[in-house]
Amino acid sequence: MTPKKVLLTSVCRPFGTEYGDADSVGYELLHKQVTRAQGIFSPRAVQVQYSLEYIAANLETPAVVLQYPSRSELIRELKKGYDYVGVSFIMALFHKMKDAVALIRKYSPHSKIILGGYGTVLSDEVLAPFGDYFCREEGVTFFRRLLGETPIPKPYKHPLIVSDLKIFSIRASRTGKIFAGLGCPNGCDFCCTSHFFKRRHVKLLPEGKDIFSVVEKFLDQDPNTVFIIFDEDFLLNKSRALEFRDCVKKSGRLPSIFVFSSIKAISQYKVEEILEMGIDGFWVGYEGTKSGYGKQQGRPVEDIFTEFRQHGITILASMIVGFDYQNHDVVAAELDGLMKLKPSLSQILIYGPVPSTPFYDRIMEQGLLRDDYQGQPEKFYKRADGFTTMIKHPTLSPTQIEGIQQWCYEQDFQRLGPSIFRVVESWLLGYHTLKNSANPLLQAKARFYAKEIRKSYPIFLAGRLLGPNRTIRQWIGDLAKKSHEAIGKPTLIERALSLVAVGAALWTGFTLKFNLFQHPSLRRTAYRVAGEKQTVTLWESPAVQDVDQETVLTDRAEPPTAEKPGPIPAAF
Repeated sequence: MTPKKVLLTSVCRPFGTEYGDADSVGYELLHKQVTRAQGIFSPRAVQVQYSLEYIAANLETPAVVLQYPSRSELIRELKKGYDYVGVSFIMALFHKMKDAVALIRKYSPHSKIILGGYGTVLSDEVLAPFGDYFCREEGVTFFRRLLGETPIPKPYKHPLIVSDLKIFSIRASRTGKIFAGLGCPNGCDFCCTSHFFKRRHVKLLPEGKDIFSVVEKFLDQDPNTVFIIFDEDFLLNKSRALEFRDCVKKSGRLPSIFVFSSIKAISQYKVEEILEMGIDGFWVGYEGTKSGYGKQQGRPVEDIFTEFRQHGITILASMIVGFDYQNHDVVAAELDGLMKLKPSLSQILIYGPVPSTPFYDRIMEQGLLRDDYQGQPEKFYKRADGFTTMIKHPTLSPTQIEGIQQWCYEQDFQRLGPSIFRVVESWLLGYHTLKNSANPLLQAKARFYAKEIRKSYPIFLAGRLLGPNRTIRQWIGDLAKKSHEAIGKPTLIERALSLVAVGAALWTGFTLKFNLFQHPSLRRTAYRVAGEKQTVTLWESPAVQDVDQETVLTDRAEPPTAEKPGPIPAAF
């Protein structure tokens, strides 16, 4: 019997307003949704559809994954013949999903089409014309059942996926992606992620030791790897988190980890416990002062933000505009409160309804969807991106809300400066706090901060010359002076690299202005395909077996090396 073949793909590139997409749609989260007002100072990293790689790695059926193919590249692959083609999409890219499906039906008419991703919050009635199956659950279980494969226990195989983060078009760090869990029990009324999984937490890496085993596998490949753990509220499960900490302490290898968590979860721990896990970065929901979400209950947010900053922990704070109680003055006061806490990064999104969430249900029941979206579902899907006002607000017009959002981003940049320097400032504070600690792990974290500060030296000159205003440029100069006093004077090489960084910053500005080199090329990965070499490292639970292929799956064509890091800090 001829084995079945599976193709998993994202929608087709290119993205952007010039191609009919919403303003926030693109390949990059930070640049599009967090540091969008920071121009040349914005960190850049391509975000692929990680779920596709994860699913393909855990099947027995031969599978190929395409990340951001062009139409012609997708057509070429479809002509090879596949039994199943899965398309991952979000609601704002419904129109691009339709285009991909049309290509599948034309060039591979016998293929069964599977739609997946958060775009499947849309109903069967909406999606039925475009797919044969809809994946609205944990994907490995779904695909193995669909393909007639025997269920397998967790933890699954874990593909070692890394991405390059660039500052001034130069690689700053390599980030290993750890997929620890899906869903969230907090159930905030706007959160598609939580309600997609019915407020359940699906543990992909059930125990702390499972998470640390993946960390170690990455570090064995490249000891300079930094990490992001994908789990909506990582610290909420205290026993798993503390088991992870115990593994870190026992190993003596202190990683640098960015996680997502809530005030409620963070409040369970001492800052020393968090640092002993290796965690030195958080994404935290600040939302609004009167938003009233349960995840915000715990220690005062002011205390946590201040303590974290003093210990070198960077914070990405997310804020919402468009709550019923807000007007311009209220938002301005809430932003003032956030700015006083000096987060390293800020995301400001518009309160928006997404199908499957309680907020969406309320808007529909009360007839609060804007008139110009009534009866135009595809227009609604495209603009439900966090940067468009979808509802009738009690006191503010859509134009006012969108203007307030833009004003908040600009204020964040003008008042606190580029995030890359705010991160360095946190590291410097943490270095001073921890360098004389009696705890060996905290001393190790201080040494990590010192190393990253030193790598940051070349970017100071660009900040002093090109920062957004005179106050910020002076602050960057003072930060450079304090860094040199604490860590050491810059060498001649570091001074020369400062000139290189200025040139790189100007080049980045040029490419942004003229939209040059803003789109990644196709990345194609084959899994278990006869005659094709598998180019991905997999981690499996030691209880199953130890798999070690040849290269780590990266956002570049070449495998990673352990070369010395570049002159830009590993900020995120």
